Amino acid sequence: MADDIAPVPVSAPPAVKGDADAEYLERRTLRRGSAGWLLLTGLGVAYVVSGDFSGWNVGLDKGGFGGLAIATVLMGAMYACLVFSLAELSTILPTAGGGYGFARRALGPWGGFLTGTAILIEYILAPAAIVIFIGDYVESLGLFGLTSSWPVYLGCFVIFIGVHLWGVGEALRFSLVVTAVAVAALLIFALGALTEFDAGSLDDIAVDTTAFGSSSWLPFGVLGIWAAFPFGMWFFLGVEGVPLAAEEAKDPVRSMPKALAISMGILALLALITFFAATGAQGADAVKSAGNPLVVALEGDGGPTALSRFVNYAGLAGLVASFFSLIYAGSRQLFALSRAGYLPRFLSLTSKRKAPYLGLVIPGAIGFALAAATGNGARMLNIAVFGATISYALMALSHIVLRRREPGLERPYRTPGGVLTSSVAFVLALSALVATFLVDKDAALIALAVYAVALAYFAIYSRHHLVASAPEEEFAALAEAEAELTRD
Repeated sequence: MADDIAPVPVSAPPAVKGDADAEYLERRTLRRGSAGWLLLTGLGVAYVVSGDFSGWNVGLDKGGFGGLAIATVLMGAMYACLVFSLAELSTILPTAGGGYGFARRALGPWGGFLTGTAILIEYILAPAAIVIFIGDYVESLGLFGLTSSWPVYLGCFVIFIGVHLWGVGEALRFSLVVTAVAVAALLIFALGALTEFDAGSLDDIAVDTTAFGSSSWLPFGVLGIWAAFPFGMWFFLGVEGVPLAAEEAKDPVRSMPKALAISMGILALLALITFFAATGAQGADAVKSAGNPLVVALEGDGGPTALSRFVNYAGLAGLVASFFSLIYAGSRQLFALSRAGYLPRFLSLTSKRKAPYLGLVIPGAIGFALAAATGNGARMLNIAVFGATISYALMALSHIVLRRREPGLERPYRTPGGVLTSSVAFVLALSALVATFLVDKDAALIALAVYAVALAYFAIYSRHHLVASAPEEEFAALAEAEAELTRD
């Protein structure tokens, strides 16, 4: 992948004119050059790694081993195609807006807001869900006699938002260490579980003979493959957030594509070994509804072992890594939308350490309130998945539109396969979006309601108060000016 990257420097956004504009952006500045490709790669894996420890296994209850296996392959293909597309877009527009910035350039203000809002739904709801899972792990491990309740949730948000307020470099280094522990634990788990591997137990779920196309490998029929899509996503959900660190990255033209490619490769490997090792050790039926499937795969009908205890603690590390990194992603998306005026502008103010403090604290407060009030982590994750699939479709569409409309645009990195690659991501993302209704219709409808309220705010107020000097808006304005010159 690195061979496709031309050594072309990134063009900086045009200079801001006027003291007011200069002061506005000065108060909304991130710390540049804080993250190289290694920290960015760690960030990409951290977003996702908790999904290897729990959640994906519910897909076995929707599609069986064969259904979830096919769904995981298809969703892996979607993420691979999307990541290659985002690698190109992130070298064109290396700003904190990430997916919103790409869609703003390609699809206009409405497209940018639709994409940014979908991403926010994902990155605000997912930490709220994960903090509940952290509480469950803390309670099951008997740590300090704590139960899964609001004091644990509050402690997590306060401690980890505090680390982010300390500084992005320190935060990403912390994330890298915790993620490394979780990844090492997954590899150790696989070595232990594979000693008990039995291929005959992979398809031991009872077959629904009334389902079309049902078999031992597809116990719920062909439709089960589609219903398992959202759970196949759990092995990769969140990796698309790496470009949100573009403004804080060292040499984003080179580091972004490299980090995205390596992250995706690591996640694909972890998905493969976790899926086969866990289901093959005790059987698909044993782990399909377990809250801690890796521990169940190691223990079976016996009691805890030294390895299962280690994996249990490592699962907590994986949850912390994803919780911590998703807080980061949500704050940067909120920062970019606020800086450009799509959301209230005060949310993008940064501290002396260049951290968007309100962009961290306010989503954290919302996440804590949701977790404490509902305690329903699964429902919130399903809402997050719904938002994610919308954003994937719009980001893939942005790549297609920019390739068609601006073929001469400078592209330091070019997506292998071009529009064909992003078209595959687009079609699969729409398929996954529809599949969310098969899994949890109520969650999808809740997400649509939130979406509708946000769009009403944009239509009535914020689209009339956008900040022309924000980087994403200036990029779009330049593109429009160049297009007019070409027409003239």
